[in-house]
Amino acid sequence: METSKLPTKDRIIDAANKLFYAEGIKAVSVDAIAAQAGITKKTLYYHYRSKDDLITAYLTSRDQPNLALFAAWFEQEQGDLADKVGAIFVNLAKAAEHPKWQGCGFLRTTAELANMPGHPAIKVGVAHKKKFEAWLAGEFSSCGIGAAEALARQIVLLMDGAFATMLLHRDPSYAQSAGEAARVLVGVACSEVKYNH
Repeated sequence: METSKLPTKDRIIDAANKLFYAEGIKAVSVDAIAAQAGITKKTLYYHYRSKDDLITAYLTSRDQPNLALFAAWFEQEQGDLADKVGAIFVNLAKAAEHPKWQGCGFLRTTAELANMPGHPAIKVGVAHKKKFEAWLAGEFSSCGIGAAEALARQIVLLMDGAFATMLLHRDPSYAQSAGEAARVLVGVACSEVKYNH
């Protein structure tokens, strides 16, 4: 579907996604988003009362697609649980090779809003990260891992560390290294399950 045929609200979010992700939320004006969407600023404000509302909607629009992508990478891997978790990091490294890759939109937005901890966009970011962690914990728990929540938290720390370090060094191999560490952690947890049964 051509962008011009999308509903106005979708065009605004599409424009916000492109510009906020590429340039950062503080660098991009409401005027720039309206121009990218092919509408007036007045029309934009009809749909979103403020730039803060738009930033929150931008992150909300990234939530489910990102979670679905991680789950797809996990499911598509044919190996064991450690391989499936490792595949998320391998695919993250591949994604980071794209010239338009700018890291994790949730972490970058949170960093830009660090002096505004109550901002609704930060709440969206927190919820997104918690959903990913809970999903991982559920996968680990279903495989009989006892400390599933603790292991999920460790994997999330590795992932967010990989996001930050890759953005800093512009080197996707950091995600591969984090993935190797994640594989070891999950492998040890799985071997403990086998040992205890």
